[in-house]
Amino acid sequence: MDPAVRKKYAYWEWRTIIVLMIGYLLFYFVRKNFSIVMPAMEAELGISKVKLGIFLTLNGIIYGLSRFINGFIADRVSRKKMMALGLALSAIVNILIGLSPQLNGVLNLLDTDGKATMGLIWIIGSLWLLNGYTQGMGYPPCGSLMAHWIRPSELATKQSVWNASHSIGAGVVAVICGFILNKWSYSAWQWCFFIPAILALFGSAILLLGLRDDPASLGLPDPHDLDVEDGLAVPVVKKEETEEESSLIYKTFLREMVFRNKIIWILAITNFCVYVIRFTILDWGSTFLTQYKHMSIGTASSVVAASEIIGGIVGTLVAGWVTDKYFKSRAQRTCLVGIALATLSFFLFWKTPEHLTWLSITFLIMSSFFIYGPQALTGIAASNQATKRTAASANGIMGIFGYASTAVSGAAFGLLAHKFGWNTVFLTAIIFGIIGALVIATVWKAPADGYAKAGAILNRLRGENPQE
Repeated sequence: MDPAVRKKYAYWEWRTIIVLMIGYLLFYFVRKNFSIVMPAMEAELGISKVKLGIFLTLNGIIYGLSRFINGFIADRVSRKKMMALGLALSAIVNILIGLSPQLNGVLNLLDTDGKATMGLIWIIGSLWLLNGYTQGMGYPPCGSLMAHWIRPSELATKQSVWNASHSIGAGVVAVICGFILNKWSYSAWQWCFFIPAILALFGSAILLLGLRDDPASLGLPDPHDLDVEDGLAVPVVKKEETEEESSLIYKTFLREMVFRNKIIWILAITNFCVYVIRFTILDWGSTFLTQYKHMSIGTASSVVAASEIIGGIVGTLVAGWVTDKYFKSRAQRTCLVGIALATLSFFLFWKTPEHLTWLSITFLIMSSFFIYGPQALTGIAASNQATKRTAASANGIMGIFGYASTAVSGAAFGLLAHKFGWNTVFLTAIIFGIIGALVIATVWKAPADGYAKAGAILNRLRGENPQE
């Protein structure tokens, strides 16, 4: 292939990754701000942990459903437009949440003590549910775009670079919100919605201007073809597809590569368990660090930020590199190691005496370090197993399982913490970590991707020989 074409491809591949990172970290600005603000909303508005936990659970379930629905849509529409629209809508919802107490004179949303009435609780809760749907328009376009732009042999490494956006977004917004609340007190909680929303609106424009939906739109080769050229993949018969043929192939892939693919379902169950641990740290970290380990809100938010920025970013990059370098792109193997070590680290955090503050912080960051590898790699593995034709659809299933976990990490953990204390929460999270490790161990010997299977399906549908 012409070196100039490869150079142009490399430029657009990395441009896509970087723009997607900027866009997705801003999705986290208008999603994970809520977790940092929860202690302030509990103190200022009198919203209980149980109700806040219900918000988290319902938001997560709606988000999972949205990712599932939008996964199918993203495989068939302009992915950059879907992502930009979702980010803009999420920003608007955040602004409305921040403004909601201002409606008190019209709707009587605050009582005489300035606490939230059920009217305000319903408004904030409903808006946060809506935010769950708009947030679900973020990941499916990302997963599909990367499957279209990144070679299968490099997907674990390069998508892990993108996956750092989760941690950057959650970590930076934790620092921003922690600074606001620490500097101006809990009464400034509304600005934790306004500032991230304004930044997200700018991010929406960056997505529209900076992305292209696939290499073909720029006259560039298919990423799988680059692997074939370098001897890293098996060639398959290529031919122009009519609209009818393309629809038949998509439906067949959806059935065979996604819904009847046991590896996808094992990855989905594993994802559920991974997200229980991840959200225990991310959503409740500021709360249990202040209430169980008795840290200040400033320290607690900084620890959550460090868990995301240091643990999450480095952990994800290391996991992706190890997967391609040592496990020959078999992401499920890295997942098993990561889940086991994350669960052990969280157990050690739980059992560390309160006065050993820095040791507690170290173990919590280690747990985040190890859990973010599997969090990224289950989606990467799903993309590779389903191939680029149905990557977004497969990740829709990952999403609905991952965020169904908020039924545990949200409402259930809020109730457990309220009724029985944080010890019960920590024990339950650890049990789910053990289950996740046992489930993913069942596919240790599975192939790295589904492209050979996909080629056989294409050739069967076309009645052609498997190789050119």
